[in-house]
Amino acid sequence: MISTIEIHPNSRIPKYKQLAFNLSRGIKSQSLSTEERLPSINYLSTVLEVSRDTVEKAYRELRKKNLIEAIPGKGYFVKPSANTDKMKVFLLFNKLSAHKKIIYDHFVSTLGKQAEIDFHVYNNDFTIFEQLLSSNFDNYSYYVIIPHFYTHYHSAKDIINRIPKNKLILLDKRIEGIQGNYAGVYQDFEQNIYDALCEANHLLAKYQTIKLLFPSWTYQPREIIKGFQRFCIDYNFKGKLVPEISKEPLARGEAYITMMEDDLVCLVKKIKASGLQVGREIGILSYNENPLKEVLLDGISVISTDFQLIGETAANLILNKQGGQVENPFRLILRNSL
Repeated sequence: MISTIEIHPNSRIPKYKQLAFNLSRGIKSQSLSTEERLPSINYLSTVLEVSRDTVEKAYRELRKKNLIEAIPGKGYFVKPSANTDKMKVFLLFNKLSAHKKIIYDHFVSTLGKQAEIDFHVYNNDFTIFEQLLSSNFDNYSYYVIIPHFYTHYHSAKDIINRIPKNKLILLDKRIEGIQGNYAGVYQDFEQNIYDALCEANHLLAKYQTIKLLFPSWTYQPREIIKGFQRFCIDYNFKGKLVPEISKEPLARGEAYITMMEDDLVCLVKKIKASGLQVGREIGILSYNENPLKEVLLDGISVISTDFQLIGETAANLILNKQGGQVENPFRLILRNSL
């Protein structure tokens, strides 16, 4: 096994990552068997012509992945559970939120005990996203990713395309330029908002202007703007994009579409201060259902996808070893705010 290890000094991948990958591959292929003693740090350092620090970091990486264990006075050994056939899933979310938790909970519960899941969050930061993926290539059976970014979203395809397509599952959003037959559960953001506004048109008809609260600095898909603008043109509404609700004056005869919860809170405060009557003089339509919106202002109308179904469908794509794209359904919930 040791004779097959190759360390490429000019590779972008750190040497300890290369060593950890080679050793983990040997463990998973059972070239290194359960409870076998691994070579000492000094031995590997000499044979591979790398520093002791490189070997130590590689062993730490394997311990973190629960593949080996250190026994004081004896050395490093392959763990008894390391050669199991259980799938390893790299789950990468753009942020933590109530809706993402629903996806996570139902993804994990549907997979059950058939997989080990390593969960990571990159906070919509492309640099963190790239670092997390680059340091974990080839270590997992599946890579399940929600790809939303503040910037560099056009570069996402380059790093995602490095993942074997039979291991890739994209959630929530499709990325242009991804090659091959990969799996995905997506929302059609442009069509969903267009269809929702068409369905609510009989209530929107009493408003002269529809304003979409879409912050200039956001990870929200730009396809939502296209669907909104298409509806306004087709149904002869005056439409406006509002980047910052705190600076926007309110007027009778306007309906607002909120993407972010903070914008909804700010809008509700301004409406209460204005004395305008929600559902008659001013309207609200919000993205993503939650229990608070059922009671706030006697009910906020909502456009929402089925987050539970995203998690369940993603897990079933893994369990059934399926490829292809699955469109997740959305729903419009009409309440008293329109």
